[in-house]
Amino acid sequence: MATKTVSTIKSIINKQRRFFESNATLDVDFRIEQLTKFKQALQTHEEQIYTALNADFRKSKFETFATEIGFLYEEISYTLKHIKKWTTPELVKDTVVNFPSKNYVYHDPYGVCLIIGAWNYPIQLTLMPVIGAIAAGNTCIIKPPRTSLNTYRIIQKIIYDTFDENYITVLEEETDNNEMLSERYDYIFFTGSVETGRRVAQAAAVHLTPTTLELGGKSPCIVDKHVDIDVAARRIAWGKFINAGQTCVAPDYLLLHEDVKEKFYKAFAKTIKEFYGKNPEDSVDYPRIINNKHFHRLADMITDGTIIVGGETNEESRYIAPTLIELNSFNHPLMEDEIFGPILPVFSIQSIDEAISIVKQFEKPLAFYIFSNNYENQQKCLNNVRFGGGCVNDTISHLANNNLPFGGVGNSGIGAYHGKHSFETFSHKKGICHKVTWPDVPLRYPPYNGKMVLVKQVLK
Repeated sequence: MATKTVSTIKSIINKQRRFFESNATLDVDFRIEQLTKFKQALQTHEEQIYTALNADFRKSKFETFATEIGFLYEEISYTLKHIKKWTTPELVKDTVVNFPSKNYVYHDPYGVCLIIGAWNYPIQLTLMPVIGAIAAGNTCIIKPPRTSLNTYRIIQKIIYDTFDENYITVLEEETDNNEMLSERYDYIFFTGSVETGRRVAQAAAVHLTPTTLELGGKSPCIVDKHVDIDVAARRIAWGKFINAGQTCVAPDYLLLHEDVKEKFYKAFAKTIKEFYGKNPEDSVDYPRIINNKHFHRLADMITDGTIIVGGETNEESRYIAPTLIELNSFNHPLMEDEIFGPILPVFSIQSIDEAISIVKQFEKPLAFYIFSNNYENQQKCLNNVRFGGGCVNDTISHLANNNLPFGGVGNSGIGAYHGKHSFETFSHKKGICHKVTWPDVPLRYPPYNGKMVLVKQVLK
């Protein structure tokens, strides 16, 4: 396949813009047909997806389906069920000023969308936004992540085999990101690091292109003393070690009440053994770090702390054991940036108030987790911490509900998607006031002499 240079990127954008201007995508039946084709294509290539993700991460079929493919199937099914309602203009109340009138909110597609995926869940995070873009009536130019190259190529095959490139296409892996971002799109949806997100936002600002940025950050997990220790240990370990910790909403650090610390450590060690056996390196259910660069970045951070569980590494297989490490200082490499690996630093706390104070020292996180059976402590956390989304007495599960928006705030992102929120993200809400020609109230027209009293009575 030929490399897509700036000129060919521009050509693709122009072709997609012409296709969009043909109004073909405005037909809801067309959108339904494309979503149905998309799901069928994913089903056809399902085994190839398993193979690609195993090659990139040594990820099991179960985890691939549960965290990648299954999400897409559910999202498409949910969208197909509701799309006709979503695309129907929404009737809203009129006002005294415009009486009599009918007022509607129309959902207009933006046009040509650039969707940039992330390497850690390359199928889900690249293709989930595409579902929303299709549902809203846009065209799509997709840039999967090069880091997970095997998955990049299967995404490319799925899209090439299913859609006309004038409607939806995938850029070549050699595409230069700076050249790609120098072009003008009608919407940009980016998932990835905070640093790259800033560059995307700067490029979008040149053309005043609306964007969604799905970023990350250090997502805290608080464990109160009023808690079921065994359940907390299982759910935290599950959320942390899925995909070997390479998850944007994984618990990034643990704030553990000192009254339950020793019990939690024992429960956590027991949980790791139950999940992955005596030696997690031999488990078919435990993935690997994506590449040598990230392996060395992570391995070098397992230092200057007390290892409670794990700590073992194997450079040859890019294995890093599920690791719980107790730290005494926040001035530690593990606390500088999002870890994005199977290492969970833990700090002792004496109260929920102390935990909240610690969380507020960092940027607003993408996710937040509180384990507590004390309602007052739950609400104190939810009301006093700003974050994208999260769970009470669980981790990660908020992603699995199509009715909940998923997205960050501040440093962890701009905008949200999933379910109807995806449709709305890729739609411009267009307000329309539809009036009849009679009566034509003269109050608003000049001359205004003597009308002030009446205006004040109407516009209270």
